[in-house]
Amino acid sequence: MIRIAGVFFLLVGLYAALISSNPNAAGRSNLFEVANTQGFYGIITLGAALLIVTGGIDLSIGSVIGLGSVLFGILMLEGVPPPVAMLLTVGGGAGIGLAHGLLVTRLKLQAFLVTLCGLFVYRGLARSLTSNSIGLDRIKKTQPDFAATLDGMRYWLTGEDPTKGLVFPGEFVLLLGLAVIAGLFLHKTVYGRYWYAIGYNDRAAAYSGIDVNRHRVVTFVVCSSLAALGGALWLLSYSDANPDSAGQSYELYAITGAVLGGCSLRGGEGTAVGIVLGAMVLPVLNNLLIFLKVRDTYMPIVIGLTLLFGTLIDEFFRRRGRAAR
Repeated sequence: MIRIAGVFFLLVGLYAALISSNPNAAGRSNLFEVANTQGFYGIITLGAALLIVTGGIDLSIGSVIGLGSVLFGILMLEGVPPPVAMLLTVGGGAGIGLAHGLLVTRLKLQAFLVTLCGLFVYRGLARSLTSNSIGLDRIKKTQPDFAATLDGMRYWLTGEDPTKGLVFPGEFVLLLGLAVIAGLFLHKTVYGRYWYAIGYNDRAAAYSGIDVNRHRVVTFVVCSSLAALGGALWLLSYSDANPDSAGQSYELYAITGAVLGGCSLRGGEGTAVGIVLGAMVLPVLNNLLIFLKVRDTYMPIVIGLTLLFGTLIDEFFRRRGRAAR
């Protein structure tokens, strides 16, 4: 609870600094953009965090986003209706997660190594599918019957209206819906308690009768499915998907958000509220740096220091908890 309160007050401070930094920063347009970015970060952070709760890790999230955005566009270019294309894209992500889970649980490979290999493989697959960017305008020209459906999906999932611009932060609303589902599962079901038990001590969980391998496979599937959903949202949000840059390094944002939100990289800890709050930090910080005219080259430094800060806080509370016992 103390950690969640700390992240909340950190967010309050960042928002106060952002609003006071420039009159344009307090405008509805900018705040909605920040909220949408928080929603996108939050969706992929949610997947990474659920995996981390069980003691896993996924370094391929950014590449799955890139592959998902390209696959979503190519399917529509080939005549697959947008809703079906999105479902197939998310299904492809689920297949990737299933492969990760089986390699980790059946062959006993390290999740770090498996997903690190995936980081390169899925980026390569995205590049093999197309060497050029795929844009919504091109899709609408090739498949004019999809224009209305695409505009509707873009409106309801991202809040973007073709004539009015960003009307509401649709991705943030989507994040809240997914977070409620994740929170109910983690905190109100026996399977959620199983996931905490697996992350805290997988051997003890196995001795108590929990099917550790099956639950770990499920978390990998959820993580990659949400990353693939992020890929589809990427194309809808930015109207363009580049196989080289879409989602690049976004696994770092997801892991950082999870750690800031109270998830321990050792597993067994984390809450839905904390995950959402943790995912909200970097977008606000990034927007603040833009208005303060800090160069983009410093953003990786900020991300690294933020992750280090979250890790130090995690270690502090762990040691204090051991001392109290």
